[in-house]
Formats: sequence, C-alpha cells, structure tokens
Amino acid sequence: MKINCIIVEDEPASRDLLEKYIADCPSLNLVATCKHALEAMEVIHEQSIHLIFLDINMPKLSGLSFYKSLSNPPYVIFTTAYPQYAIEGFELDAVDYLLKPFPFERFLKAVQKAIHKFNAEKPLSQESAYIILKSDKKLFRVGMDEIYYLEALGDYVKVFTVDKSIIVHDTFHGILQQLPPSEFIRVHKSFAVALHKLDHIEGNMIHIKENTVPIGQTYKAEFLNLIKP
Repeated sequence: MKINCIIVEDEPASRDLLEKYIADCPSLNLVATCKHALEAMEVIHEQSIHLIFLDINMPKLSGLSFYKSLSNPPYVIFTTAYPQYAIEGFELDAVDYLLKPFPFERFLKAVQKAIHKFNAEKPLSQESAYIILKSDKKLFRVGMDEIYYLEALGDYVKVFTVDKSIIVHDTFHGILQQLPPSEFIRVHKSFAVALHKLDHIEGNMIHIKENTVPIGQTYKAEFLNLIKP
C-alpha cells in the first residue's frame, strides 16, 4: 500500500523539486500538485490523502492556517525558507519540518518518519508493512516480514533479509525507530532481531536460519522474559 500524498506549493522550482523527490520514493503516490491551499482543499475533500507536503508561506491562505482549518487532517511535512515557523509547525503535530533548500537525504528522512507513523497507526497486512532503505544510491522497499536481523557497523547498519543484505548509511537507533517495537528487539549493543524469525536459542546465541546472533548480557534478561511462554 502506497502513501497518497499531495504537494501544496506556490513556487514552481520548489514544486518541481518535490515532484522529483517523490518520484524517487516507491512508497509515495503523488495524487496532485497544488499551487495554493484552496486548490488543495478540494483535492483532500474528493480523494483519500495520507500526507501533505505543505509550504507555509503562500498567497490567500498560509499553510499553517490551512492545516488548522482541516477537521480530519492528513499527516503533514511543512516546507519553508523561514525557520521561525518551525515551533508553530511542530505544535500542530507535524511529521517533520523541511527548511529550504533541502537535499534528497533530508527529504527521505522526513518521509521515513511519515511511513513509521502510517505503519504504526494503521492496521497493516504483511503486504503493506514495509520500510524504505537507501543503499548505494538505490532505494529498496523491504517488507517487515522479510527482515531477519540488523547489525550496527559504525556509521552504517547492515539489514539482513530473506534473500539479501543491505548496508544503509544510518544510525542503529534510526533504523530501529522505523520498525515495530513489538516485532523487533535489541539483543546486543550491535544487533537487533525479528522475533518472528527466530529458529532457536543455544547458550548466548540466537539461531536464525544459517545465521547466528549474539545475546549481550545487558539485554539478555529482557529478551528471555519477552519470549518465554
């Protein structure tokens, strides 16, 4: 299931950039690009929209005023060139706040936050629960049920899946935040495992298919308490 999104932006260059970024994200489905808030209001009333990329400074009606006017608003990622609006944006429970000009990496981080919120708050099937991972200039759509375990490697994280391993330039904590805490648990300072993929435990080692993952003493008691019948 893709996240339906719209762009609400009065600057042509900013609209073009957002359209390009969204096209590079397989998790997003761009439903409409709007030049002002009133145009966006019609789209939201007529279609199912999950996420808005919303410029704050616009003619006729500001992005903040527009968002406050919505009775059941979608998630929002505010975009603006003026940092003084950040506090008010977050008070509206915004997913994120992008300060122009922003690179694709910063945009992707905001999208990951939206995906995490969407997955956490919506009833998910195995098919719709997924994470987007960026590695070697490519974006991978990985189902939650495909992940075996994670390994921290300094400034990188190695994600082991059913058929491959993906090395991501991100923090261990950052990747874990995007995964359901009820399904993925940290068992070592450098490892986290998918509980539904465990084969068996022997001593201080977890066996997952042909792989083994160590259990750290700091995490052992909590882990064993979690999996005991």
